[in-house]
Amino acid sequence: MILELDCGNSFIKWRVLDAAAASLFSEGVVDSDSALIESLRSLGKIVLRKCRLVSVRTAEETEALIKLLEQAFGVSAVCARPAREMSGVKNGYEDYERLGLDRWLAMLGGYHLASGACLVLDFGTAVTADFISADGEHLGGFICPGMPLMRNQLRTHTRKIRYGDVAAERALTSLAPGRTTVEAVERGCSLMLKGFVLTQLDIAREYWGESFRVFVTGGDADLVASVAPGARLVPDLVFVGLAMACPLS
Repeated sequence: MILELDCGNSFIKWRVLDAAAASLFSEGVVDSDSALIESLRSLGKIVLRKCRLVSVRTAEETEALIKLLEQAFGVSAVCARPAREMSGVKNGYEDYERLGLDRWLAMLGGYHLASGACLVLDFGTAVTADFISADGEHLGGFICPGMPLMRNQLRTHTRKIRYGDVAAERALTSLAPGRTTVEAVERGCSLMLKGFVLTQLDIAREYWGESFRVFVTGGDADLVASVAPGARLVPDLVFVGLAMACPLS
């Protein structure tokens, strides 16, 4: 069995692959290291032979997780590292090590699947957009707050905005002008994401006309599906890139 981890700012996305069958065995999302260990143990007597991970956490936090996995399952982890160029993609940052590893791996995965120019949109805690040309040149990208950040900022800095996750989910069943605070906030933030997508599509068309692919990933990707009907939803795009960056022979 192979364990793959995407350690983000808020959550850890994990999946276990059956290497012999080349198939997905199990997967999930947790909010802490201890919850990850508990989820993996709940799978029964699995034998983890290998592990690869990508982390945007601090080096200390990542190392603590690696040690925890080794203690719990006796498995060593291979970590994705920054690179100036890999698998035909050239890192476009002036200081290539400053580009977030999750973005880098999503770009590797998108370019691999597109075999040409592509726009990669990731909707997580933050929203990112990255442009990769047909020859693999990363032309740069954008970062803005995602739904969790926009929602929490309004909750934190506006005293009268208080509501729970269930109310937020109900509010997003429509995009009509809100008649309650929760509707106004949730629908307003959702429309901001949609507007962001439309501007990214315009920029991509300025670069490549219609000769490019769009990949959408991240937990809130479904919120923008209507404004990018030709986009390909790839929930595990980072894992596609992770397998390329950390091949396990």
